[in-house]
Amino acid sequence: MEWRSAGGIRWLEAELPGARAAFSTRLGGASSSPFESLNLGILTEDDRDAVVENRHRLAASLGLAPERIAIGRQVHGAELKTHEARQEPSPFSEPGGDIPEVDGHVTSEPSLPLLVFVADCLPVAMAGPGGIAMLHCGWRGLAAGIVKRGAEAVAATSAAIGPGIGPCCYEVGEDVRTAFADLGDVFPAEGMLDLAGVARLLLEDAGVTEIEAAELCTSCNTELFFSHRRDAARTGRQAGLVWRNGEA
Repeated sequence: MEWRSAGGIRWLEAELPGARAAFSTRLGGASSSPFESLNLGILTEDDRDAVVENRHRLAASLGLAPERIAIGRQVHGAELKTHEARQEPSPFSEPGGDIPEVDGHVTSEPSLPLLVFVADCLPVAMAGPGGIAMLHCGWRGLAAGIVKRGAEAVAATSAAIGPGIGPCCYEVGEDVRTAFADLGDVFPAEGMLDLAGVARLLLEDAGVTEIEAAELCTSCNTELFFSHRRDAARTGRQAGLVWRNGEA
């Protein structure tokens, strides 16, 4: 992955077969504390107009049409939405309408960028002969099989794991340890979970052979990322996006 910037906005970008993935930071937006500054989450206490402005700034920086970006209401599950046409009205560009309760998006259609919101959970982008997928991966979604479902949906050969809470900061309880007990060495210290390590193992198990990871902890990197756990839930959201090359 490589750092990119435009218009004061900074993001990580990854190459996938026939596609690109981007992982935003909190830099370059219009929001005020504690959501400074590129908060993309409308379901926070932030000013709605500021969030909409932030979404449009990010889309412009990436060269994407904001009204074509597909999103969902994330519920920490493993459901996927297959998109064959743009959402109308656009919940990303003009929030307020009903949107599907899903944690993953899939498309094989051109000009349909896919986006998930994150603030410690992992954004995972995939590409394969069947199209592209973008997944919101918290521990519940990972345990429920969202990675396998996404990989199968697009016959994924390549994936990019964006920034998320790291094993340095992610202390978990017995229920989480039980959920991943069969995966092996994903607990680097007592009570701590390597969430990106879990995602990588599940991707490998699903047949994904090319995997790139940001290896950046959202909780540690206060200047770059929002963190739900670090900020006691009163925080913004960054995003992971994937789109096919040549889309606008």
